[in-house]
Amino acid sequence: MSTEYVVRVAEDPADREACFVVREEVFVGEQGVPEDIEYDAYDATALHVLAVRADGTALGTGRLLYGEAAAAKTGGDLTVGSLGRLAVTREARGLGVGAALVGAIEDAARARGLAAVDLHAQTHALGFYERLGYVAYGPEFPDAGIPHLAMRKVL
Repeated sequence: MSTEYVVRVAEDPADREACFVVREEVFVGEQGVPEDIEYDAYDATALHVLAVRADGTALGTGRLLYGEAAAAKTGGDLTVGSLGRLAVTREARGLGVGAALVGAIEDAARARGLAAVDLHAQTHALGFYERLGYVAYGPEFPDAGIPHLAMRKVL
């Protein structure tokens, strides 16, 4: 398998569909998240990023909510974006895809004038996000039956 890939903003319907296929595989298939809560109204307005191999195979995805869409997740602070739905396919784990996706989301947040990015991390992924500069805050909470912690990185 080629380990070469690019990360780009998902602009067209085919890219967005590829994002949803990755989320279906990782969250619904592997983690047992109910499909009816995996996809939400935020998907329509979020900025989605996609990692793809040269042959077009989708390797990972994530999304950025900003403005009013993020306010419910960031305590109402419109200068903070919300990173979410970060998923990397099993075959692509360990290639740096997750970090590249987070970097692309942070770049998009900076381009929109945001001061920080929040996320809700599955507790098993805390170390990954900490290595990227995120700091946990607040109590642990369940989301889709999976323990999470809120984290923030100032940009």
